[in-house]
Amino acid sequence: MSITLPLFGWELWTWVENVAVLFGLVSVYLSAKERIASWPTAMVNVGLYFFLFWHSKLYADAVLQIVYLVLSVYGWYEWLYGGAERSTLQVTHAKRVHWMVSVPLAAAFAISLGYFMSTHTDSPVPYLDASLTSVSLVAQWMMTRKLLENWLVWIGVNLVYVPTFISRGLPATAVQYAVFLVLAGVGYVGWKKSLAVSSATATATATATATATATATA
Repeated sequence: MSITLPLFGWELWTWVENVAVLFGLVSVYLSAKERIASWPTAMVNVGLYFFLFWHSKLYADAVLQIVYLVLSVYGWYEWLYGGAERSTLQVTHAKRVHWMVSVPLAAAFAISLGYFMSTHTDSPVPYLDASLTSVSLVAQWMMTRKLLENWLVWIGVNLVYVPTFISRGLPATAVQYAVFLVLAGVGYVGWKKSLAVSSATATATATATATATATATA
């Protein structure tokens, strides 16, 4: 049943989508700028999208929003206290072990979820939906740990999400993910500069400490 709200004559789900889009754009922009406020705004975004995706029969994406909610709480904490001696977390590179663990796990999860959805739901694109869900989880976890390469994963995911949402009749969400694609590029450049600064600072500090130690023992 279609429910129309008075303002602008938009249907209920149009309102839900547009408000979710707004919070999503704000959240990703704040993430690209390394602002802690990205996490509470992300919580509003994923809460609204859970209902929107379920209504649109994108079940894997709906369940993904619940996981995102948990990861948002985790990311909020980690960005505040995940650094050395419970300091703020700094941007770092993903290590080989991260890829060696995350890639096979993501592939196995995508295949399993895709099979389940193809046999137990009416999703029109079960394996695509499941694959995007799996890779998105990897990207989001990488973001909670401030791994620079999370933005590269998001770029790949968003390139697929845009046409997917257009085909499912979610134009505002498709536009949102197109903007996400641009913001992912901005985030990558910004975080790379942040990593360079923190690395230079760490090197300078280590050099100063070594010099002071050598002087004290001379």
